[in-house]
Amino acid sequence: MLRRQPERSGVLTALRRAEPATMRPVRHRRLAGTTNQEEALMTRSRDSRLERLTAVVPPSIAAKVLQREDASGGSRPPFKRHAAPDSSMTKNSERPPSSTTERAPDEVRAFADWFETQPDARNRFRWVLRDSLDQVLDGGRTGRWHYLHLSKNEKSHLGSMIEANLTKSFSIEDGEILDWRVAGRELDCKFSKEVGGWEIPMEMYTCLDHGRQSGQDDHPALLVWMNDDENQWAAGLLRITDDRLRWRSDRETGAPVRGYNRDYKRRLGKEAIAEVHWLWGGMQTDLPENILLHLAPADRSVILSEASGQKRMNALFRTVRGRIVNRATVLTVGQQDDSPKRARDSRKHLCGEGVIVLGHQDSDPVVAAILELDIPSKGTWISARLTEVGRHDLRPRVLIDGRYWAVAEESDPPVEVPLVPTALARQDHLDGWQ
Repeated sequence: MLRRQPERSGVLTALRRAEPATMRPVRHRRLAGTTNQEEALMTRSRDSRLERLTAVVPPSIAAKVLQREDASGGSRPPFKRHAAPDSSMTKNSERPPSSTTERAPDEVRAFADWFETQPDARNRFRWVLRDSLDQVLDGGRTGRWHYLHLSKNEKSHLGSMIEANLTKSFSIEDGEILDWRVAGRELDCKFSKEVGGWEIPMEMYTCLDHGRQSGQDDHPALLVWMNDDENQWAAGLLRITDDRLRWRSDRETGAPVRGYNRDYKRRLGKEAIAEVHWLWGGMQTDLPENILLHLAPADRSVILSEASGQKRMNALFRTVRGRIVNRATVLTVGQQDDSPKRARDSRKHLCGEGVIVLGHQDSDPVVAAILELDIPSKGTWISARLTEVGRHDLRPRVLIDGRYWAVAEESDPPVEVPLVPTALARQDHLDGWQ
């Protein structure tokens, strides 16, 4: 005779009552930074887990499993969404000059020559800035995609991150007094999101009024600036002196006095900014793109409003086509431990819509080159919507599964495309064969 199974709700209730307090962190102690809605989602997720477990094992075993999961950190917190800031990263309108051709002055020429003669230096420098900001944003854990999402302490940490990553990228030696030793001389690294906003400590320059706190010499500095909202960045060199830093008028006497902040640091005077020698000709406009920042608000909302990591990833590659998507963007959109796998799985999910997702492996870079798309490197992806065309179509086309495919135009209807094979067939239709 079959024993009547207890009602499922009764099993869950009994199991909840039997749980030790340490098994109920969600219901009895709100996780830091979670809202009531997020806490409710986490509670429902755990109840669903309970129900699935008690369908196959007795409550005592289910309790052990859940207790172990809670001890190891439990489930990942809910997906974090952040509103678009109502202002930009850089507040003032001052920018470094563009296309300067002046020779570096003697006091910083050795440093300018060193940086500008390093292999692929300009490209490495701009990627250090991109990666440093992405590291501080930590979108894979926090969901943040804009500088203004950072706290005050995190913003101040960005300069240290840039210095550390430049040190690693260029294999720069540590200095004895300042940050670095470059071309046999001491050099300090300073970052600011505002031109002229670099904070200079007293040990960087000589001043009789500073006594023991005065620097031993007027030291040079590498002054770094970027504006993520406009893909702009620059790096310049200047020897710091007392008269090149900011002065102000005394409130009572009107006499000029040094313009210290609370930490007894000073910024460059307006006249001194014109004396900065800018590397690589001045302001650069190719800071690697922050995809989520530069999306239209409606497109960004469509991507980030999806409920699951896979659906958000599909929406990302469906929406952002023909542009390189870097790892930081994938991590921010996914907010999962396996976000890159979600990007790879988007290939299967989107092929029915005519969208291919190309990475850096197998034949993917070759397909990107044939279709005249940007070629993804390791940790990057690019998507495109394809349409079937004839062998003699004038558009760049690739042969896959015996059919020719080209990047679709807006008027082309969606069609299912095959997955890109690991190895392509010989592309006899291409020019250049011997």
